Amino acid sequence: MTQISNERIPNNVDLSSDKKLQRALEKWQPNYLEWWRAMGPDGFQEKNIYLRTAVSVNSDGWAHFDYVAMPEYRWGIFLTPPIEGRTHHFGDHIDKPVWDNVPGEFRGILRRLIVTQGDTEPASVEQQHTLGKTAPSLYDLRNLFQVNVEEGRHLWAMVYLLHKYFGLDGREEAEELLMRRSGDVDRPRILGAFNEPTEDWLSFFMFTMFTDRDGKYQLGALAESAFDPLARTTKFMLTEEAHHMFVGETGIRRIVDRTCELMKKDPNEDARTGGGIDLPLIQRYLNLWYSLSLDLFGSEISSNSADSFANGLKGRYHESNYDDHICLNDYYEIEMISDGKILTESVPLRNAMNEVLRKSYIDDCQRGLNRWNAKIEEAGFPFRFKLPSPRFNRQIGEFAQVQCDPSGTMIDQNSWDNNKTQWLPSQDDVDYVKSLMKPEYELGKIASWINPPQRGINGKSFDFEYVKP
Repeated sequence: MTQISNERIPNNVDLSSDKKLQRALEKWQPNYLEWWRAMGPDGFQEKNIYLRTAVSVNSDGWAHFDYVAMPEYRWGIFLTPPIEGRTHHFGDHIDKPVWDNVPGEFRGILRRLIVTQGDTEPASVEQQHTLGKTAPSLYDLRNLFQVNVEEGRHLWAMVYLLHKYFGLDGREEAEELLMRRSGDVDRPRILGAFNEPTEDWLSFFMFTMFTDRDGKYQLGALAESAFDPLARTTKFMLTEEAHHMFVGETGIRRIVDRTCELMKKDPNEDARTGGGIDLPLIQRYLNLWYSLSLDLFGSEISSNSADSFANGLKGRYHESNYDDHICLNDYYEIEMISDGKILTESVPLRNAMNEVLRKSYIDDCQRGLNRWNAKIEEAGFPFRFKLPSPRFNRQIGEFAQVQCDPSGTMIDQNSWDNNKTQWLPSQDDVDYVKSLMKPEYELGKIASWINPPQRGINGKSFDFEYVKP
């Protein structure tokens, strides 16, 4: 099936033909809705939002736009159509048929991959729980909710796989996905960046720019999987994920545009006098969210990533772009810490797959910064955003054991403590940004610290009624 059925749980996997699975998911559904009402957007559950809903997995015309109250959103299970004759295209089983069911020997690692991805989806909704109360415009409010409902649908995508292919263990894992909470001391989310507070819109745009971009690369790697249901699931998730990154990149660009306008108006080029967010402060937020997102790729050297690649479970982003899909004889240069010094060592390529994925991500992030910097250059200011070194502010991997400044130079703890607020948001920074976070819900109006978008959603104008009272 490619069209999505209009059942209690919308799907294109012929769910009604598997009554046991259907009953299990219908039993999970009320728990999900209870979680959504408690942890989804606070204060807006009954509002009618102009949202897109998937009605097909075809590349054209897959989304329908209309007003819907978020608890009534048609979350469901959508897989791209199977490719007849698809085979392993990387790893040790190359050219063998892909799996429609979970091979017993890979059950544990596949479950871990699915649970880890699934855990990020509700986490981001929880992080953004109160953001609607400070939205800079109705356009932005609608975009926040679009991101939220699609993260909820991505949770459904992973829960379906757990229920269908992992039996009792999978059902228990699906329940746990609703029990953990972002930032909770006792029951935190699995990955660090998803426990960080996202309490202002600058953080939200950074999250959707950098952390959702990590999601793009993780989903892209899983879309190469020889476990075919996982590959088909994540391919469609990528279709929805593109909008999330658009929200982040264009959100920061609109802030930068406004900041440059305010700098031109002030004799001291101080954007804060006009209620704007100065460029160095934006850089500090960038440093934080970018470094947090780098950690999501894992350690530079990883036997788990080697096993996942060898067994065809997780490939590289756009695996077809590479010439060698076995990677048994190649090596990759990795920076290591040895005796307090930074050294470069060659490690087997399979063990460096996390770093290969991270490098693709870094290049993609730089392209986004280039577009922001073009705006600043156009405005006539010398400031340029920079990605900090991958050694900076790391909590996972080789550089978690040392302190480095944004250029990547190793420094002692005292130097870090004395300079940290030059590189990462200080409490004063956070307080200042929060002071600007006053909601603007009037049609066609926008907050002072950000510019309107160049165009609206689905051909609508900026002053369209994206959220109805």
